[in-house]
Amino acid sequence: MAHAKNHDYHILPASVWPFLTAIAVFVMLFGAVAWMSGEVTVMGVPVTGPWMFAIGLVGTFYVAFAWWADMVREAEQGDHTPVVRIGLQYGFILFVMSEAMLFVSLFWNFIKHAMYPMGENSPITDGVWPPQGIETFDPWHLPFINTLILLLSGVAVTWAHHAWAHEGDRRTTINGLAFAVVLGLVFTGLQAYEYSHAAFGLADTAYAAAFYIATGFHGLHVIIGTIFLAVCLLRFQKGQMTKDQHLGFEAAAWYWHFVDVIWLVLFAVIYVWGS
Repeated sequence: MAHAKNHDYHILPASVWPFLTAIAVFVMLFGAVAWMSGEVTVMGVPVTGPWMFAIGLVGTFYVAFAWWADMVREAEQGDHTPVVRIGLQYGFILFVMSEAMLFVSLFWNFIKHAMYPMGENSPITDGVWPPQGIETFDPWHLPFINTLILLLSGVAVTWAHHAWAHEGDRRTTINGLAFAVVLGLVFTGLQAYEYSHAAFGLADTAYAAAFYIATGFHGLHVIIGTIFLAVCLLRFQKGQMTKDQHLGFEAAAWYWHFVDVIWLVLFAVIYVWGS
């Protein structure tokens, strides 16, 4: 131990989670492609898209929970020094920025088709948007209600964060998080209701594909954010957060506000302008 050196960085042990994450995400995405494109064969063996997608999705959630559990354990053991927490903050900010670029590409795709609608057999001429026969949603009905719900949930998260970071009020923080989680679940339920009453399917037109991909990816982020907030809620109930160390809660709040902002852009571009 003559060469041992004290430092502020936590040296992680070997972990299988990154490798398993890559496998689970690959299976999920391959299953999604097989599901949407019909029959896919691998080395002459037909692949069932829905089952493969479901297995990959379950695997992704399992690996994520296991990996996050390890991170929580590290924090409880005191491995997350101030320097480590700064690194985690920067890393999460970069992650959110990469997610923002994903939605930029989805909005770009929608706006491109809206500005230059393509006819059935013609390149970018004499098209209409939305395509003929597509019955779009009234943006000031269910989408507007969902907008209010998501904004209210963002207020609840801010209320909870202020109560903890500035006042150390655990009860108010728990109430605010619980309210935000309930609103997130309500939003997801209303989004599913909207899908079930849509007059068009994913494969109908370019509008339908762009609509479902953009709103679907946002819905997935809402589900992830709701789980994120629910985990923070459970940790607060167990007394695992302190006033000085609650980086997981801060990250969840950042993520939820990011989801709010993306929905505002999505509502304006796809529901209002695009229809």
